[in-house]
Amino acid sequence: MPMTEAELVNVFRALADENRLTVVRSLAGRGEMCACQLLDGLDISQPTLSHHMRVLCDCGLVRCRRQGRWCYYSIDPRVAHGLSDFFGGIPEPGGDDRSTSRRCCE
Repeated sequence: MPMTEAELVNVFRALADENRLTVVRSLAGRGEMCACQLLDGLDISQPTLSHHMRVLCDCGLVRCRRQGRWCYYSIDPRVAHGLSDFFGGIPEPGGDDRSTSRRCCE
């Protein structure tokens, strides 16, 4: 099922922060990670990381799994595929579809 406009907007807003983008790249490259592992790769405090993780979880891009007192984070594949589908639907520059490439003032 494609992502709604509201879902896309929330994910893009979340990714507009450099620290959150770094977190998402780390999770995409390593899979599930503990909050302490994420914190090691950033120059921020634990409360700041908690804020960023809440934003990423609230938009649905990241999932949180609690085990005891630790939080383990991972990318939600449904949302990741939704983003991939969104970008996959963008036509290649110079494509053959002339109906969308005509000049508006002709």
